[in-house]
Amino acid sequence: MLDLRLYLAQRLSAMVMVPFVFVHLGVMIYAIQGGLSASEILGRTQGSLFWFLFYGMFVVASSLHAAIGLRVIVHEVTGLRGLLLAALTWGGFVVFFFLGARAVTAVTMI
Repeated sequence: MLDLRLYLAQRLSAMVMVPFVFVHLGVMIYAIQGGLSASEILGRTQGSLFWFLFYGMFVVASSLHAAIGLRVIVHEVTGLRGLLLAALTWGGFVVFFFLGARAVTAVTMI
């Protein structure tokens, strides 16, 4: 039953990430074709609550998605199960989340 829930959670997180990826890529392509440099793009995102929330939700969805995916890989490769596998999954989520949150706060300066 847990495997089914995790499978569904990973699929849901993938569906949540799709619009974030399209918006991110679209904005970056539009900005670069408009002649903006990376520092100019970052300058426009700083202090923006919208971009903070946008990338914050992106980090949550991608952290969840990655942690569940790595759980499956670790189980298939090592055969780990139970509490140790759960601890590794949560540990992966926490690491991914804090790395992503650090990047979001560094870029948006909120």
